[in-house]
Amino acid sequence: MSNVAGKAYAMTLITPMRPSRTWINRFVFAVGRLEPAFLRGLLNLSIIHFARWVVIPRDRWPGIRPEMVPANDSMLFVSNFNGTWDQYIDSFSDGIPNGLDLFWYSSTAYPGSIPITPFKNYIKHNQIGTDYYYNSTPGSAQRDIKSALRIWAGIDVLTQALPSADPEAFSLLYARVTQALQNNLAASGPAPIASTDTQKADANRRQLTAKFYATRAASRSLS
Repeated sequence: MSNVAGKAYAMTLITPMRPSRTWINRFVFAVGRLEPAFLRGLLNLSIIHFARWVVIPRDRWPGIRPEMVPANDSMLFVSNFNGTWDQYIDSFSDGIPNGLDLFWYSSTAYPGSIPITPFKNYIKHNQIGTDYYYNSTPGSAQRDIKSALRIWAGIDVLTQALPSADPEAFSLLYARVTQALQNNLAASGPAPIASTDTQKADANRRQLTAKFYATRAASRSLS
């Protein structure tokens, strides 16, 4: 699946927005830029690599002709994250429900982030599959990268101390640095499969839908 590269998943979502309400989201985004604390809940979600909301005016789509201008503006949401689709949406809904409701306030038919089922259905309905997704560190999650940077900093400390430290002092420093970094030595690699419940549910749903339509077609042909 092109949405997935190693441990990361790429999400692209486009939702229609009433032009008369677009200014509300522009104001919310301006507040977020001026007051980073406003996004504290989002920044604390460690599974997220990147998330961005962009308002696209209805007449600003690349190459659009005047006769093709849609009735609504659009909200473009793009994000990269670690874990499964369900884990990400659950984290979003649990971590910053009020923030999500503000970000998508102007989007047509937005159901709110709580309860979670209508919110997930809304995301599925408006999500666009990622045709191409490049990830420079496919075997590493965000936490893996941060851990690697801490180890790098620790190695720098040892490198700087090595020329002037006597063996005993350097041995003590080495022990302190490795002890401080021991929780950052996790191995990188493919992510474990958290659960196949979602895939199984989707497969069962497709089978039931196909069976329903086949039964209805057969009943119509008999009548």
